[in-house]
Amino acid sequence: MASGLGWFSIGLGLVELLAPQAVSRVLGLRGQERLVAAYGAREVATGVGLLLSRDPEPWLWGRVAGDALDLGTLATALDRQSDRREEAGLAMLAVLGVTALDLASAWSHASRRRGRAAARRRLPDYARRSGLPASPEKMRGAARDFVVPEDFRTPAALRAWGVANEVA
Repeated sequence: MASGLGWFSIGLGLVELLAPQAVSRVLGLRGQERLVAAYGAREVATGVGLLLSRDPEPWLWGRVAGDALDLGTLATALDRQSDRREEAGLAMLAVLGVTALDLASAWSHASRRRGRAAARRRLPDYARRSGLPASPEKMRGAARDFVVPEDFRTPAALRAWGVANEVA
């Protein structure tokens, strides 16, 4: 979907760049031709970014921000004195539809990226571990039958001197 939105962005941007007077007239934005042309340049740049980038997510969020800017600009054409209120309203509906596509695509890319990052850093869960080979109840009394190995005991020659008490 990101590449489709990139081509759409380039097409819309070229129309706004090449015919800002006509776009401004149709939308009831007379006197805003430079602004419409600037929006066209933004659309073309975003479209190229979407098509050439390895990670389209920032460009998709850029499209969402641009849609918000477009909606704000179109809202100025809805005043009572405008003779193109209906056209501006229809254009706002179209922009809202494209905004929904932009948001869906941006969220999709963001969730995929978060999923890949979580998989890379996923560690074993030791939250329920105690460090013991069995539960404390099962371990209780396990050392009662422990016999100290011979090489750990105090040598017999030193025992007479009271060097250490032997654990039996």
